[in-house]
Amino acid sequence: MKLFGIIFTLSAIFIYSPDVSAQTTTKTVTQKTNAAKSSPAYAEVILRKTELVAELENLLIDYTEDFPKVRELRYEIGLLQKDLDKISAVTDVSRLSSALGKLMVRRVELQVDVWTLQKQYTDENSDVKRAKKKVEIYEQAIKEILQ
Repeated sequence: MKLFGIIFTLSAIFIYSPDVSAQTTTKTVTQKTNAAKSSPAYAEVILRKTELVAELENLLIDYTEDFPKVRELRYEIGLLQKDLDKISAVTDVSRLSSALGKLMVRRVELQVDVWTLQKQYTDENSDVKRAKKKVEIYEQAIKEILQ
């Protein structure tokens, strides 16, 4: 009977004890995310996003969501948020330089230009093609830094 009690106690300890490796992994991921959020790249992108949010809030005092500039700002803020999420997921934070942040901000500005041009012209238009090519160049530079 004593042997059964010992086995039961030991199994209870293994079953109900927290998974230390899972806690360690979660803690490591959280630390890397926090490091990414304190990087120069994150700061560059969050600065631009903050400027745009302030501008958007100012516009919303007088205009509705259908106002073209409001829609454009919402689009740009969404693109910047995607970049912030990408930065947060980077594990090698030494790559998250100010230059990377500036490249990301400029690429988003160019993506907004493409979006605006595509409302007026087809993808075959030379202005649209040029704008898309600029976005590709910035995209390639960003990939090169992150690889």
